[in-house]
Amino acid sequence: MPLLNKVRTAAPGGHGGDTATHSLSRLRSALTLFFALDGFLFAGWVVRIPAVKQQTGASAGDLGLALLGVSAGAVITMTLTGRLCRRYGSHAVTVVTAVLLSLSVALPALTRSPLALGLVLLVFGAAYGGINVAMNSAAVDLVTALRRPVMPSFHAAFSLGGMIGAGLGGLLAGSLSPASHLLGLTGVGLVLTAVAGPALLRHPSPAPPPESLPPARGGGGASRRTVLVFGVIALCTAYGEGALADWGALHLTQDLGAHPGVAAAGYSVFALTMTLGRLSGTALLERLGQTRTLVLGGATAAAGMLLGALAPSVWGALLGFAVTGLGLANIFPVAVARAGAVAGPGGVATASTLGYGGMLLGPPCIGFLADWFSLPIALTTVAALAAGAAAMGYWARNAGATQVS
Repeated sequence: MPLLNKVRTAAPGGHGGDTATHSLSRLRSALTLFFALDGFLFAGWVVRIPAVKQQTGASAGDLGLALLGVSAGAVITMTLTGRLCRRYGSHAVTVVTAVLLSLSVALPALTRSPLALGLVLLVFGAAYGGINVAMNSAAVDLVTALRRPVMPSFHAAFSLGGMIGAGLGGLLAGSLSPASHLLGLTGVGLVLTAVAGPALLRHPSPAPPPESLPPARGGGGASRRTVLVFGVIALCTAYGEGALADWGALHLTQDLGAHPGVAAAGYSVFALTMTLGRLSGTALLERLGQTRTLVLGGATAAAGMLLGALAPSVWGALLGFAVTGLGLANIFPVAVARAGAVAGPGGVATASTLGYGGMLLGPPCIGFLADWFSLPIALTTVAALAAGAAAMGYWARNAGATQVS
């Protein structure tokens, strides 16, 4: 029986409601662990890219082509995972893709050629894309069941997992080979999946209460347009993340003369404030609601990035990066939650695919614009898209109203 039905049918003075609430809490804890695991495994792979490049003898161009395997695998799988979630349930798909991600993260270190690397990264990307859609779909269902806007807390777990994975990978890089390190990540991933997986597999996805089912607003065509709007909002956020990850340090060193150590801290500051913003995201959503959180977040990120791109000093730019992280923190989770509220797993798949596309689109766009104009001017496009996300969030304020707002 779905957990929400258990809550509704429990006797007022009995323990059925407490039991169901406890089950939902356990589901939330397990799902949080899967988000953290996703960020941990992906970051662990990323920090070993230089070593794997050397091991395979890949040139910069070869590596770039091989890394496209991650993108291609993720995008292809994201478009299919929504259907799998509808057929088999998002909980089961989350567990299966977590196992696949844990196994495939060890494969790159076993390759000896750029072609082999590209092929295994296709598998890794497929697992990465699949788990992102599945666990976000499960999170959307759980948010509706809890009737609290806790979506940012899941994405905060992803960010924390990524920070731990990157930090641990940096510490182990000098003492462990890529094969040993990535194989260790496989072991950690399988153990954590075995710990958290049963909590998901024992229970079906929580059924939303009847009053929370999305009303028909203009039919399927209107729903698809709404999902696309939220997907574009996610794209605007991810564009900024990708741009700052690849170009933030270069801006600090090339344009502002920062010491390499200070420049390396640029993205760390951005990632830290984004994580802090997501940790406080539930309280912010409960206080302001989703629309005002989107609008305020987009406006804050736009102002922060204008400062980060155009400030004449290193510390001004770092402050801008920090403000940008706070502004962007909750836009992606809210956009995915709203898309899922409108169209279920298919909506999550669409928004996630567009968001991932934004992360891929950001770095090359910044590069082209930097060649044509300058890097500071190119980085102002992050501010423009953040402002666009705020405008679209306000325009779509009445859509996907099943979430707590």
